[in-house]
Amino acid sequence: MTFDREAPVTFPVAERFVSINGEGRKAGLPAAFIRMKGCNLSCSYCDTSWANEKNCPVMSCSLPELIDWLLDQKVKYVTLTGGEPLLVPEISRLIEAVGTAGMELEIETNGSVDISPFHLLKPRPSFTLDYKCPESGMESYMLTGNYSLLTNKDTVKFVVSSRKDLDKAFEICQRYRLAEKCRVYLSPVFLRIEPAEIVDYMISHHWNDARLQLQLHKFIWPPDRRGV
Repeated sequence: MTFDREAPVTFPVAERFVSINGEGRKAGLPAAFIRMKGCNLSCSYCDTSWANEKNCPVMSCSLPELIDWLLDQKVKYVTLTGGEPLLVPEISRLIEAVGTAGMELEIETNGSVDISPFHLLKPRPSFTLDYKCPESGMESYMLTGNYSLLTNKDTVKFVVSSRKDLDKAFEICQRYRLAEKCRVYLSPVFLRIEPAEIVDYMISHHWNDARLQLQLHKFIWPPDRRGV
């Protein structure tokens, strides 16, 4: 594979590894993960806050280095995460290169960044957008204008801590008719709300188009383990 050598760029990679997808529509499938440093939000329950710290050590990886690494892993699926990967300069070049290399790319984004510039890339990646519910402390940053760009390749994920969060997730799903556009997942904040409470809520509200999802990696490995 060849790249434009006239405009070299490096990416601030906090970690890269191969594991299974712990959540999202490809949960349980092997994937290569590239986690970028830095985020514009500070959620109360963030489980990767270490990657957002200014002194977080990073690997400065070039575009060819990352693509070569991905090809060496012999994986079909790639997850680009963070932090907030869509804020990384020149990230579009990496997104396009992954798709051109024949891999399927999923981008985990926090819901506060305009996805329209990336929606037009070819091949288009799939997006997993968070909606930050009230308990996160970051709800005011949500950019619901993104929902007009969603397709059946995409997902909106609500990470919920409480009944208040569930009420807001239900309201947003109904207001924007999200289930008609993409998949909808409800994910409990680890140790803050019992999954059974979410199930009871879904049943009592006849919420037929949302899916409960637990973070598989936190049951397979210690919840605070990195690189999984």
